[in-house]
Amino acid sequence: MDKAPSQPQQSPSAESPVVPLEQPWRSPAKAILAVYAVLVLVGVGTGYLLSRSSFGSQAVPASGGLIKTETVAGISDEKTFKDSAEGTLEKGGIDGEGTHKLLREGGESQTAYLVSSVVNLDEYVGKKVKVWGETFAAEKASWLMDVGKIEILP
Repeated sequence: MDKAPSQPQQSPSAESPVVPLEQPWRSPAKAILAVYAVLVLVGVGTGYLLSRSSFGSQAVPASGGLIKTETVAGISDEKTFKDSAEGTLEKGGIDGEGTHKLLREGGESQTAYLVSSVVNLDEYVGKKVKVWGETFAAEKASWLMDVGKIEILP
C-alpha cells in the first residue's frame, strides 16, 4: 500500500497568515456620510451653474425696459402688468400692507394699497395717477398691488 504524502498538520492554536481586508464601505454610517457628501457637491455645483446662467436672474427686461420721463416711470412693457387703476396717490398703507394708497372713486372700499420695487411712489404723492401692476393677496387691504409703471394724469 502506497501512502499518500502527508500534509503538515497545523495545530488548532496557530493563526492563519491570511488577514481579511478591511471593507470601508460596509459600515452604514460611512455609506450615509458618502451619500450626503455627494448630495452637497451636487447642490453646490447646481447653484454655481444657475448663478452663471441668465435663467430667472432678471425681473426687469434687459433691453432698456425702464423708462423715466416727466409723466411716466417704470417698466415700459404694459403687457407684463395685467392690472391697472386710476386715482389720487397718498402715502400710507393699512396695518403694514402697502406703503401708499390710491384713492379711487367709490369710497374706501375701492382704495388700492400699493408697493413698488421699481417706482419711487413718494415722487407722485398728491397727484392723480394711473398705475399698472400685479395684484397680490392681502389680509387687511381690499386690494394690494405691486406697481410696475405709473403715469401722471392731466
